[in-house]
Amino acid sequence: MRWDAMAGQGPITPVDQFFVRNHVVTPRIDERTWRLRLWGTGLTGSPPEDRPFELTYEQLRAMPARTVTTAIECTGTGRSFFETQQNERVTGTPWTLGGIGVASWRGVPLADVLHRAGLSPNAVDLLPRGLDPDFVDEGVNMGRVRRPLPIAKALDDVLVAYEMNGAPLPPDHGFPARLVVPHWVGIASIKWLGDIQVADHALTSPWNTRYYRMFGPGLPPEGGAPLTTMNVKSAFELPLPATFEDAAGREITLTGRSWSGTGHVERVDVSTDGGAHWRRAELHADSDAWVRWSLPWRPPGPGRYELLARATDDTGHTQPDTEPYNDNGYLFGAVVRHPVTVT
Repeated sequence: MRWDAMAGQGPITPVDQFFVRNHVVTPRIDERTWRLRLWGTGLTGSPPEDRPFELTYEQLRAMPARTVTTAIECTGTGRSFFETQQNERVTGTPWTLGGIGVASWRGVPLADVLHRAGLSPNAVDLLPRGLDPDFVDEGVNMGRVRRPLPIAKALDDVLVAYEMNGAPLPPDHGFPARLVVPHWVGIASIKWLGDIQVADHALTSPWNTRYYRMFGPGLPPEGGAPLTTMNVKSAFELPLPATFEDAAGREITLTGRSWSGTGHVERVDVSTDGGAHWRRAELHADSDAWVRWSLPWRPPGPGRYELLARATDDTGHTQPDTEPYNDNGYLFGAVVRHPVTVT
């Protein structure tokens, strides 16, 4: 997503501006033959994988639906700033802050699907799996993308979505159905959902053992705990870097957005001089997914400036000045230094 394209937009990210992140190629799936299959020891009767409970696309769409406006964010959003701001080399796609989007998702609560399939009170973990091709990493076949989800989260706010911004899901965003897991790392929102193992014991996959946990100095050899909740971030609705032409001495309005997986953003402070001085931005809270904000600024003269935005949510989480290092560059939540030139 290009942040300057969001200037003047409402809370929703248009589909053509919503970021796309896949491990493999986008599959093309016929909804007429698609089935959502649920199986495992966490369902009554422990149906096996070859004799699962099944829902057709029409049956899914006929169930009582809910619409949720929420963000999906790549765990690597901001990764490039480990190197550009902290001089630390990390692996992975060098995202800036464009790996997030907010959409209006319509679908069926996963809790309702589970209960219809015969959820057992002994259920512990789910393993949703996509219908994309097998992912091969350094010659090792990891199988189809799948990541465990604890039953408490599954029953809380997770959606089996079939619409995005009022239309059927586009292929790149998971048609015919995907999970939407609010506030969690994007990998949890499995696209092209094909089946869900429901188990009465803990489940694992490469996506919570080999990937999407933190490795590096000070961490155990097996890595930290599997990543779940996203952190606090802010972005200016500007190109990176940005130029304001003929702006010296006149007032302009800076705009941006802040968001958090741990709570609702309740304060945003902005600096226009590299962090020497801070002012509180005006919040325009029209979405639970992120907060839009604005601040007037009169550049005193032509030259180069650094803009900074720092958000705080209602649980007390605030963006730090630096982010602790991890090898894969996950969860960069430090204040980003946004260079601008004023002429």
